[in-house]
Amino acid sequence: MADGGSLRPGDRVLLATDAWRPQVNGVVRCWESVVAELAGMGHEVHVLHPGLFRTVAAPRYPEIRLAIAPGRRLRREADALRPDVVHIATEGPIGLACRAWCRRRGLPFTTSYHTQFPMYLERYFRIPASLTWRGVRWFHGPAEAVLVPTEQVRGQLAQHGLPQAKTWSRGFDRTVFHPGPWADPEIARDPFAAFERPVMLCAGRVAPEKNIEAFLELDVPGTKVVVGDGPARRGLERRHPKVRFLGYRFGEALGRHYAAADVLVFPSLTDTYGVVMLEANACGTPVAAFPVTGPIDVVVPGRNGWLDERLAVAVAKALEVPRERCLAHAAGHTWRKTAEALLESVVPIRGPSRGRRRDSGGDPSRDPAAVVDSSARR
Repeated sequence: MADGGSLRPGDRVLLATDAWRPQVNGVVRCWESVVAELAGMGHEVHVLHPGLFRTVAAPRYPEIRLAIAPGRRLRREADALRPDVVHIATEGPIGLACRAWCRRRGLPFTTSYHTQFPMYLERYFRIPASLTWRGVRWFHGPAEAVLVPTEQVRGQLAQHGLPQAKTWSRGFDRTVFHPGPWADPEIARDPFAAFERPVMLCAGRVAPEKNIEAFLELDVPGTKVVVGDGPARRGLERRHPKVRFLGYRFGEALGRHYAAADVLVFPSLTDTYGVVMLEANACGTPVAAFPVTGPIDVVVPGRNGWLDERLAVAVAKALEVPRERCLAHAAGHTWRKTAEALLESVVPIRGPSRGRRRDSGGDPSRDPAAVVDSSARR
């Protein structure tokens, strides 16, 4: 069983992930936030990410870089680190190489499941979901625990042969996502002051699997706004000239866009969670979505938004939800709780393989609370 409670400040956490900055997506946002919290709790976090390796663009997604044959360097980095805990965040080349390293050395590890690959690959590449589920079982099967964002996804993985799946929810940054006040006058200005109300906001990667066209095709009054970017943006802009495509917004600027919108529309049918929904709620903005995995575990109709098979109905109903209810719903979610839940799930490495804790010796570069990015040493 997982025994994260025995970790001590200064223990070394190895995180292997194929999703890392400069990528912009929910997985990266999640792990950046969790890593920062772990560091603040006194743990030394080492992130093995694509920036450490030679990479190639992912098919259809040039902004996503995939590591090329990372095994040798990953083994060298991991052997030198001698981590106290190993967590594998993704099923890409880095995740595969780290899994192989752990298996070869007989080390326990945990994984997380962020992406509905069986649904994506069947829909966009016509690969049977049953075949992909076989690969998912193979990858995650040896893990001590598989962390998933919602109870719906936990049940889904258990049904497909992964009974060790464990719910691991998400949080938001309270210093960024809130209804106001905003100190910076540029940020405080209503970004939608000149737009016809209601303003319906869709935020995230502009890609086919996000089902954004379902939002853009809604025949409803008001203004549709898309914050984000991605491979589908150019074509969607041509087909929907009345929609306002604003590109990416970050930090307080993103928070202000959430707060200024009348409703956040989340049209995805395949996301495992959708942290943008929680961020919008934290700014007082209700969410409209389909009743599918992800939104089902995030949106309580009438409390912080609305769910309906007819997205236009969900939008109309969500607009009636009082904003204070959304704030109350979001209040219980923090990244600190997410980080603590991770520590409760991981399995410390015992015996001679476990690394010795190092004394920082007054050198700030070796502070055990620091987040270590191996690329900085090169």
